[in-house]
Amino acid sequence: MYYITTAIDYTNGPPHIGHAYEKVLADVLARWHRMKGEEVYFLTGVDQHGQKVQQTAEKLGITPQEHVDNITARFLALWERLGISYDGWAATTDPRHKACVQKILTSLKDKGQLYKKSYRGFYSVRQEQFLTDKERDEDGNFGPEWGDVVELEEENWYFRLADQAEWMKQFVEKSGSFVLPAFRKAEVLNAIERSFDADLCISRPKERLSWGIELPFDPDFVTYVWFDALINYVSFAGYLAEPGSGLPEFSRLWPADCEVIGKDILVPAHGVYWPAMLHAMGFSDEEMPTLLVHGWWNINGEKMSKSIGNVVDPNLLVEEFGPEPVRYYLVRDITTGKDANFDADRLVMLYNTELANDLGNLCNRSINMTRRYCESVLPAPGEYDDDASKALRATMDQAVVQFSRFMDENMVSDALAALNAQVSACNAYIEQQQPWQLAKDEASAPRLGCVLRHLLECCAQTGYLIGCVLPGASSRILEQLNADSLFQGLTPSVLAWGVLPAGHRINDPAPVFPRILSEEEKAKLAEKAAKAAKKQG
Repeated sequence: MYYITTAIDYTNGPPHIGHAYEKVLADVLARWHRMKGEEVYFLTGVDQHGQKVQQTAEKLGITPQEHVDNITARFLALWERLGISYDGWAATTDPRHKACVQKILTSLKDKGQLYKKSYRGFYSVRQEQFLTDKERDEDGNFGPEWGDVVELEEENWYFRLADQAEWMKQFVEKSGSFVLPAFRKAEVLNAIERSFDADLCISRPKERLSWGIELPFDPDFVTYVWFDALINYVSFAGYLAEPGSGLPEFSRLWPADCEVIGKDILVPAHGVYWPAMLHAMGFSDEEMPTLLVHGWWNINGEKMSKSIGNVVDPNLLVEEFGPEPVRYYLVRDITTGKDANFDADRLVMLYNTELANDLGNLCNRSINMTRRYCESVLPAPGEYDDDASKALRATMDQAVVQFSRFMDENMVSDALAALNAQVSACNAYIEQQQPWQLAKDEASAPRLGCVLRHLLECCAQTGYLIGCVLPGASSRILEQLNADSLFQGLTPSVLAWGVLPAGHRINDPAPVFPRILSEEEKAKLAEKAAKAAKKQG
């Protein structure tokens, strides 16, 4: 079982492009592992508790539950539009999650891992955490990333985070898979040095925050939002679930093969708090999850921010360009783990160039020529087989291997680049072989049949592989090739030349990737249509 999760999105505001990228990336990886024949469980969801939710609800004059329900609906609607194929939905107000959190809290208290004390310090309202002097800049001030910072003195419950320091350091140093990409490992090790000089406050007094999961052993307090939210990865996987809960069997899922998170929540939350919590709960080194840490989409080199006003709304992108161009751009123009600059012009350019002009045109030309020259029937293999055709078979085989390797390494952009290189090779093969000229000479029929066989086979294999990124487009390509059933039961590891049999009949072509037109192009088409209508009238 391949278990993949994402960060759960905080329901104090609508989704932005960063949310969309993370879920599309996880969806592509989940679909890839399904293509490989693996059983997959894909979990995503929403983080619904916390002080900011309570404050926003009060300003709106509604209950916190009404507020999070409204925001949650917007996330769900976007995931449907983008075709996110999740299997499980995590919502932290779910009674099953609450029960799991309270069981864990009780167990940790019984083990002596939780204690109560009074503390005075500076508190970030935005991040909902107490700060230390390490968060101050060289002038002694807390930076703008912390938002409003207030001084508080209050009694709270604490988790013995410091008890996990030595284990954490040894575990992260020796682990080769806890944090991916590997260059993020240094960040976690640095965070361990900074984070274990104090224990973690895991509660908030109800007099200040009532919107949260109540501590089962002290009803005057609710659970700190991170200690609540992180547990979703195990609670909705069936950890400590009651019989008949409708949740999966935990032993089949855990440890998570891939927890997809943004770099901003790697430390301290996922890279320090989460493994420390799991270890204190009794999980072994072998039972720690793998964190896949992605970068940010920036605008002109700056992180997207509501205060700056440069946040990109993915719903508007889908309305303007459609879900497939958005899905493609989000995983094509960013290297997994690195940052990238969002650019709508590049979205259009990549879609029009790599999909509409290259892959779409290849499929359309190949199917049209087969229909015109061979009455839509795939020619039988003949004696003709030149070096160019042998080379195309070799590059197709290589593209399958490269695509599979990059996808296994979570490097979706590189995988797509491998497919694009093969599409370019196919288009160059067409120009070299010139099937429209071969069709004029009956003596060239064996060579023409060889060319068309090679083109259709490459279209079929490419159309199949791209299905984890663009499932709709993949279905349209395979439908036109009448090849849907031919790939059933196949996996990329056994994909080999010759999927399309001799005598196979293909269907009529239709544009798979309609070009995205500029406003100028739209105006010219409208003008042309108006002239034609006037002429007919």
